[in-house]
Amino acid sequence: MAITIKEVAKLAKVSPSTVSRVISKSPRISDATKKVVYAAMDELKYKPNAIARNLANASTKTLGLIIPNQDENLFKNPFFIQAMRGISIYAQKKNYKIMFNYGSNPQDELNFVREFVHSKWVDGVILLTAYENDLCIEYLNQEAFPFVVVGRPYNIHDIMWVDNDNFQATYNLVNRLIQKGCQEIGFVGGPQKYIFSKDRLEGYKRALELRNLSVHPETIIETEDFTETYGYEAMAKICAHKVPHAVVTTDDLLGFGVIQYCKEHNLSVKVTGFNNIPLSVYQNPSLTSVDIKAEDLGYNAAKLLIRALEGLENPVNHYIVGTDLIERESTK
Repeated sequence: MAITIKEVAKLAKVSPSTVSRVISKSPRISDATKKVVYAAMDELKYKPNAIARNLANASTKTLGLIIPNQDENLFKNPFFIQAMRGISIYAQKKNYKIMFNYGSNPQDELNFVREFVHSKWVDGVILLTAYENDLCIEYLNQEAFPFVVVGRPYNIHDIMWVDNDNFQATYNLVNRLIQKGCQEIGFVGGPQKYIFSKDRLEGYKRALELRNLSVHPETIIETEDFTETYGYEAMAKICAHKVPHAVVTTDDLLGFGVIQYCKEHNLSVKVTGFNNIPLSVYQNPSLTSVDIKAEDLGYNAAKLLIRALEGLENPVNHYIVGTDLIERESTK
């Protein structure tokens, strides 16, 4: 039976994608790693199939983009549109095209990734989120297929990724609210299957703990999705326990729902969001939000992937894009 890249990777204790890059003589791989991989190849008597490798490396100048959303919801959250714009700007500069698809759940996304890989329609894949136990990342690693993730994956080694420091951004936001006199601060977050959701929740908890403020489980609500309806319902649950001084939400759409609940019940609560989407300024009151610079995230993701595809050395395997806190009426 023929030896596979996965077997070489297992023996060398690296990812299959690293073995693939060693075989293709990628400048991104250190000499020490190359030495270990070549030793594993020699021990297993693994011989790369040159014809198959050349066919696989035939460039289509196209990137595959996987959007974790349903078609009818695609344009409701501008984050994806802004990230796609950044991807398109860099791709166009390098004469690459974009082929995208969207999945309503992780299994759908995996099916589309498999189609991208086996059809050979694209040279590489961009994933627009990172999950806990991410099926797409696991599959792309197994196939040694080039990809980049918008979002910090759990295993940050041998994977290209772009993200904000979501822990620090939320930590700073909560500290700002405390400075404004808020002692009781609620939290409305998205599903914890998303790594950025976990990071934002941890930043919130840590900021309270370091100021010796209580973390009340009753005022921490995990929603099923990032919508106004879920934000509204979450605020109702928080207020059933106690009306807080402020509420941190991890998406502007959730924040819109919280503001709507406060208006209907005549509550004076400081509300904050994430993403700084254009509609934030038009809320009444307008929404304070963390600008995560989605366009920059997309731009740098495309840059990392295309440089790798073209055999150019990337000094790092990831970028951390800075955030800005845009303060508006809802926290003044």
